[in-house]
Amino acid sequence: MKKIFLLFFFLMALAPAPAGGQNPLKSEDNEFFSSPEAGRIGRQVLLWQRNTGGWPKNVDMAKPLSDADRAKVLADKSRRDDSTIDNNATTMQMYYLARLYSATKDKSYRDAFRKGLQYLFEGQYPNGGWPQFWPEVRVKYARHITFNDRAMENVMNLLLDIYEGSAPFNAKGLVTKNMKNMAKKAFDKGLECILDCQIIVDGQATVWCQQHDEYTLKPTKARSFELASYCSTESAGLLDLLMKLKNPSERVKNAVNGGMAWFEANKIIGYKYIHTGEDSYIISHTDAKPLWARFYDFEECKPFFCGRDGIMRRNLSEIEQERRGGYGWYTEFPGTLYKKYAEWSA
Repeated sequence: MKKIFLLFFFLMALAPAPAGGQNPLKSEDNEFFSSPEAGRIGRQVLLWQRNTGGWPKNVDMAKPLSDADRAKVLADKSRRDDSTIDNNATTMQMYYLARLYSATKDKSYRDAFRKGLQYLFEGQYPNGGWPQFWPEVRVKYARHITFNDRAMENVMNLLLDIYEGSAPFNAKGLVTKNMKNMAKKAFDKGLECILDCQIIVDGQATVWCQQHDEYTLKPTKARSFELASYCSTESAGLLDLLMKLKNPSERVKNAVNGGMAWFEANKIIGYKYIHTGEDSYIISHTDAKPLWARFYDFEECKPFFCGRDGIMRRNLSEIEQERRGGYGWYTEFPGTLYKKYAEWSA
């Protein structure tokens, strides 16, 4: 029973944190990370790390490996096209390894963490952005600066925690002074990129697209159903990050104020989003929390939906069921920022 609980804990740790919630890997309770089960999982996390320093995504790294599985993972360590920051990959493993090192002082965890940190440093563009995959990609859009699924935001939060010395990165010997300085430099460049990418309309800061061109910083499309647009979930995550900054510059203040004004102007009242996993739809609901569509077009700033045919449609019911159920089309996440924004503004 204990093993089942520990496995559940780790799987929860590798899952995306609830909107506005606390990342379980930042817990200060070292009891689990000193356990044999945490070490077993940790050794598998080490095994899954590519020679690039990064990790692949959508892998249950807590699942026990057979000899054949282990041989396959070892054979793939030299792959250069599946290391990514998408879907919480790499940053989550780095949090976990930092926790393990803090609890055990095992240098193998420290070394793997540092290798992951170097992977993040090397992947940053000169303009401050990060792509979804590197050093090699299998699809062209993976080279874009990626806010989708909070990819770049996760990297920025990790760097912020490192240079501010937050747990678990305050463990003695985990990061050097030079690494902390490099984390600060990379964060500052990333911040400039975020501000440079924010969509400005008639001089007013608004929000962001899911991905921006790695050269021009313009909003751009990714998969066929992900057209260039104003994007709610990713923009809420970026605003959440900006409101963490101590002594924000005027440019940061304008970015936050403009983004929150955009959310206020585009919220949807009186409807609830139902997502079953196989399908999704909205229903009229008098007590529903405010909703935001995932995508808003640039011409009219109205919600739209898109299937794999790449055609923009105004009603969710007009796209195929596979995409309705396989993608999140509405979110309540921006609503969680209002209280924080009020405190931040004050």
